[in-house]
Amino acid sequence: ECPGTGSAQAGRAAACQGCPNQGLCAAGAAGPDPAEAAELRARLRAVRHTVLVLSGKGGVGKSTFSALLAHGLAADETKQVALLDIDICGPSIPKMMGLEGEQVHQSGSGWSPVYVEENLGVMSVGFLLSSPDDAVIWRGPKKNGLIKQFLRDVDWGEVDYLIVDTPPGTSDEHLSIVQYLSATHIDGAVIVTTPQEVSLQDVRKEINFCRKVKLPIIGVVENMSGFVCPKCKNESQIFPPTTGGAEKMCQNMNVSLLGKVPLDPQIGKSCDRGQSFLAEAPESPATLSYRNIIQRIQEYCEQHHFQEEKIM
Repeated sequence: ECPGTGSAQAGRAAACQGCPNQGLCAAGAAGPDPAEAAELRARLRAVRHTVLVLSGKGGVGKSTFSALLAHGLAADETKQVALLDIDICGPSIPKMMGLEGEQVHQSGSGWSPVYVEENLGVMSVGFLLSSPDDAVIWRGPKKNGLIKQFLRDVDWGEVDYLIVDTPPGTSDEHLSIVQYLSATHIDGAVIVTTPQEVSLQDVRKEINFCRKVKLPIIGVVENMSGFVCPKCKNESQIFPPTTGGAEKMCQNMNVSLLGKVPLDPQIGKSCDRGQSFLAEAPESPATLSYRNIIQRIQEYCEQHHFQEEKIM
């Protein structure tokens, strides 16, 4: 197993043999360059909380969760929220936020985010494409360069919460965002899953990835957790939790279960229209679950911030 770029065994362990980055890790060059780190600190110094949204597998509702987390946090007009989409090959955030067709604007202080509301800004590679149907066929270095550019060149301004929507898995984009943000701070990661074992299997890998790169885990969200028929009120398990679901997995791996979000067809419809499901269906059981989860994330971030200040 990879010992991690911060380990004393980085580039020297048996698992490092054959890795293309072995030389960099062994030389201690896998971390951020000091000048680069200073640039990132200067740009992100006014970002109070940073939350990464991860998933082991695609299709579990990670981007939907990121979008609704941003909407939920921005419902408090005193909070400034930013949503950064680093899913380079599958940028769905512009569509979900009702910003399809928008373009990034350059100013003297850098790229300006595209705003949904006065207190909710968004940045995505989707804004850089001439058409939403364009395929992004890039190798790792180019992806990493764009992620760095999003952090370094976007004029985020004063931000209470920076939400980062990542692609599925544990690949270049994840290593890059953790490496670049290590120059500043990350409150932690929220991992999204569905109840069935085929999804939980990949979430376990995601949890181990977070521990390997010393990324705090805020908790796990079980999405698509049952469906209550709006007519007969009978509950069905669309994705049966054959091994106990996220709850059992969280107990076994000693991580927090932030909550379970039931299926609601309105969520997909709202995302397709670029509207906030939380505002369109305020009484839905899914909305109530989202609000509880968002409150728990806020409480974690505030506690994390307090502990950091205490240490400093």
